[in-house]
Amino acid sequence: MSALAAAPLAAQDVTEEEQGRSLMEEGARLFFEGIQREMGPALEGLRDRAQEMEPALRQFVEEMGPALRDLMGEIGDLSAFHAPEVLPNGDILLRRKTPQEMQESPTPDGEIEL
Repeated sequence: MSALAAAPLAAQDVTEEEQGRSLMEEGARLFFEGIQREMGPALEGLRDRAQEMEPALRQFVEEMGPALRDLMGEIGDLSAFHAPEVLPNGDILLRRKTPQEMQESPTPDGEIEL
């Protein structure tokens, strides 16, 4: 008789690991639902703003694209220049590196320090 009474308990028995996993899954689901609920209005506003800006950005690219392409053609390789220097009067200097500085500067090996 005691064996029959224990059988239903074994079928309903959930291991602690399974229970912990389901609680973690439920917690994660609730967390992401909360983020979605909180961020929804902000993301909607961002989408609306992007739609408002799209015509102006398209016009900017159409008008300035060729000029920027020409400028980049004249500047060439940006690694041949030092970092821009802003003077107190607001002027910006772009100093070209000397041939010696070009040889001394290490070539990046995939990592860039910011």
